[in-house]
Amino acid sequence: MDQVRVAAWASDPIALTGLTNHLKSRPELLVLPRARRAEAAVLVFAAGQVDREVIAALRAASAESPAAIVLVAGHVDPGHVALLAECHVSAVLPRTALDRLTGSVLAAARGRTTPLRDQVEALANEGASAALTPREVDVLRLMAEGWDTAEIAGKLCYSERTVKNVIYAMTNRLNLRNRPHAVAYAVRAGVI
Repeated sequence: MDQVRVAAWASDPIALTGLTNHLKSRPELLVLPRARRAEAAVLVFAAGQVDREVIAALRAASAESPAAIVLVAGHVDPGHVALLAECHVSAVLPRTALDRLTGSVLAAARGRTTPLRDQVEALANEGASAALTPREVDVLRLMAEGWDTAEIAGKLCYSERTVKNVIYAMTNRLNLRNRPHAVAYAVRAGVI
């Protein structure tokens, strides 16, 4: 069996080392050094979030090589789906899906893909439950039941200030507009 030639890119050196070591551990893959990235059949990109730096790197890589790209990310804005398609991204995986990475690389090398929009939505749903702490889930459940801040604090044995801080931190971190939006987010994610 011929090895699939891959090259790795990551948003930070520690992630790059981990990604490269994982890819090298797979006998069906041949990891190429950065200087030979243009020879790769598949490029594997790892990033916490698809931001300007990652988009610039994806554009540069797709201009340099026609290779398929497997993107491993913590968060991808659904508005970036068309851009990802233009950059030869054929698969989007959550950072927790190391067990699916090799299969996705092999599928990308063979030209097999599933719609990017479906993959980005799956990433959002998978990441949603991981993005909430148990404390936040408890607060959200009680908010969904209609309890106010003082009642939530009493039921969970927290101070009102703690409940407010939990809600504030969660809504800011997840870019949620208000409490009803936070509850809707948790319902869509299947957390409550």
